[in-house]
Amino acid sequence: MLEIRGLCKSFGGKPALADVSFSVARGEIHGLLGHNGAGKSATLGIILGMVMPDAGDVTIGGVSVLSDRSRALRKVGAIFEASAFYDYLSGWENLRLLMGYSGGFDAAAARETVDLVGLSKRIHSKVRTYSHGMRQRLALAQSLLPAPELLLLDEPTDGLDPEGIKWFRDFILHLRDERGMTVLFNSHLLAEVELMCDRVAILRDGKRVFEGAVGGLYEDDLMFEAVLDSWERARPLIRVMGGEIPTPDRIRLPRGVDSAALVESFVHAGIRLRSLAPVRRSLEDLYMEILNGAESQK
Repeated sequence: MLEIRGLCKSFGGKPALADVSFSVARGEIHGLLGHNGAGKSATLGIILGMVMPDAGDVTIGGVSVLSDRSRALRKVGAIFEASAFYDYLSGWENLRLLMGYSGGFDAAAARETVDLVGLSKRIHSKVRTYSHGMRQRLALAQSLLPAPELLLLDEPTDGLDPEGIKWFRDFILHLRDERGMTVLFNSHLLAEVELMCDRVAILRDGKRVFEGAVGGLYEDDLMFEAVLDSWERARPLIRVMGGEIPTPDRIRLPRGVDSAALVESFVHAGIRLRSLAPVRRSLEDLYMEILNGAESQK
């Protein structure tokens, strides 16, 4: 559905993206994860044709955004950066005006969409009276009115309370499950990406450092949390068994290695092991491993 190929972009001589590539399959929720300044918003800006890359291309449904922006974005909805509305107009008037800019306003479709996002009771109130959560629902209604096949979300839960975050998450999952919608979800919130996304791409300093299935995180090597008296003496023993120390208190072993053999090697070496507990690898674990690995290579 969405193909990102070799994107490069600099602002004022400072690289923002360096050969970033990833793809989003039709009907999946794909997370774009990274710290502030990692290049997430620059990537979405290029996908929407609002930022011109120095190199690379973006295709949506096989159509290049760079060569045919209008046709490529025909079935795309987006919440990009801060949602802007006319505060002195009602939510309904905002939708009518903003949709008029992009090909016409369908009142019946608008009423259905407003009801879908749970804004029917306040849609005729002035937007200046809306809470942040209501503004986000109005932005979501606007993004859905073109009947998109691809939805781009730039930090959509930023600033929402826990109830609002859960509502938004359940709503996006509903769009995928009931409508088969494809979603690219840009966030720095690890927990939300893990709960919502099928796949994830991680950016760091403008470079893609990981892409893969979220579910696959739990099928890789074995991870253990350990408390022992000498990590320096333990390190070579762990390496002999094909393992490594991804974070200061964890040991990763290849699948199939017997952890009892590692414990035995510690005992023979006189290393006091106070605990060794298996842990499920999470997106946060992966993220921190990647960050630590990148730092160690500098």
